[in-house]
Amino acid sequence: MRNRFIVSLIPGLLLAALPLLATAQTAAQTPKSGGTLVAIVQPEPVTLTGAVNTAQPTSLIATNVYDGLLSYDNDLKPHGQLAESWEVSKDGLAITFHLRKGVKWHDGKPFTSADVKWSVENVWKTIHPRNKAILANLTQVDAPDANTAIFRFTKPSLALLSTLNSWGAPVLPKHLYEGTDVLNNPNNNKPVGTGPFVFKEWSRGNYITLERNPNYWEKGKPYLDKIIFKVVPDAGARAATLENGDAQYAVFSPVPPKEAQRLADSGKVKVETNGYQWSSPVLYLDYNLSNKYLKDVRVRRAIAHAANLEGLNKVVWYGYGKPSVSIVPTTLSQFFDNTVPRYPYDTKKAEVLLDEAGFPRGADGVRFTISNDYLPYGDDYRRTAEYLKQSLKRVGIEVNIRSQDTAAFTKRVYGDRDFDTAITWNASFPDPQIGLTRMYWSGWVGKNIPWTNSSGYNNPEVDRLIEQAQGAATQAERIALFKKFQQITQTELPTLPLIELHFFTVHSPRLKGITQDGDQSQGSLKNAWLEPAKAAQ
Repeated sequence: MRNRFIVSLIPGLLLAALPLLATAQTAAQTPKSGGTLVAIVQPEPVTLTGAVNTAQPTSLIATNVYDGLLSYDNDLKPHGQLAESWEVSKDGLAITFHLRKGVKWHDGKPFTSADVKWSVENVWKTIHPRNKAILANLTQVDAPDANTAIFRFTKPSLALLSTLNSWGAPVLPKHLYEGTDVLNNPNNNKPVGTGPFVFKEWSRGNYITLERNPNYWEKGKPYLDKIIFKVVPDAGARAATLENGDAQYAVFSPVPPKEAQRLADSGKVKVETNGYQWSSPVLYLDYNLSNKYLKDVRVRRAIAHAANLEGLNKVVWYGYGKPSVSIVPTTLSQFFDNTVPRYPYDTKKAEVLLDEAGFPRGADGVRFTISNDYLPYGDDYRRTAEYLKQSLKRVGIEVNIRSQDTAAFTKRVYGDRDFDTAITWNASFPDPQIGLTRMYWSGWVGKNIPWTNSSGYNNPEVDRLIEQAQGAATQAERIALFKKFQQITQTELPTLPLIELHFFTVHSPRLKGITQDGDQSQGSLKNAWLEPAKAAQ
């Protein structure tokens, strides 16, 4: 009260101080050059080149070394990176990229359209796990001059414009890869890119060091002198390392959600969910439609009604998520259909559907027993399985939870299809064609390709919609097709969307400039800078 009284007596002094305060605040937010950022990477990457391995640990390193043609803002709109501008032909059969001039590879060689052409035709279209399907209609890339690359298609492929960042489609140096075995090229583990940081050292099992690229095409960036990515396998050790300030940055939910909440409450670190819009991850339950119980859509709908998604999000994921409405998440706003069939939590409705399907409770109260296999990526997935087990028990369905390592999980679910239900997640990316339709297209069944169609779903109408969307000439047409796709798949429910996951980043309050892009968690740290320790207090 006394302070408020004093301030009221001296308004002139307060007004005189405002310009000084504003200047101080502006100065505090002016990026500072220099310093070393210690980040956590877990698990350790198997390689450092995202063109040959799309795993998240690889991307964390590679996106700082390589550039893509584009990047994406918080609304998932594309912006120029190696491409300054681009245009799509009226018939959608050509996309012309005008490349940035004066860009050099880290070894000093000039970056040109020949690098783009070679990367597209020899890596993206042939061995890249996602882009091979997206570029199915690509016939060739023309390079009429050093700064122009023209992609030519037999059918429009507009989804490509949503996956051309440094993780989705990194450009490799032709002069170091041409004529080699790309998958085993030694530069995969000592990468040479055009990005803001230069690879320096990989001490296996310990750390990976990158240093500032002094010749980066974006003048004045990066701000950091060095990034050291430390390998920290234990979750408790990661939490302690972040809390005591020995590391200042870790992405993709590096600690359990409960621990993240404690760390955020301590004030020693910040927990940030921005920067994951480009991946837009969705947690879901796959049904094996060959199962004698689950092949009945009434059973699948009953399970949907029995699964309390609000409770799952709160109890297991500590609010770091949002109950799903459709397999297309709300972050993909132009494609998301809010009118799809819904299955609100209603155990009575679930019981009625199970009775109608001909599976009454037995003398022991059990209707039938099924198994569940969960993705072995951490305790949160196991706890999700346990939560759903308790939810289904209430309506008379027993669930046996099975655990295994990742290799056994993917073979069982996507190869042998020796499962009843499975819990996993997919990145949606900014376009359903990139991350989601692979879960429903019948051509993927039994191919042993992870995160594709494990349910065995085979609907010719859905296949037709997916294929039409791949070659549609306009975005409006594609949006309409994907909304029909959602209506059918949410009615037939071969897969039950559970949670729109909100992965989070844990970082030091001193670390600034990491929330500017929708693909930040999969992008470079060229905008990041460290506030001096004294100023951060």
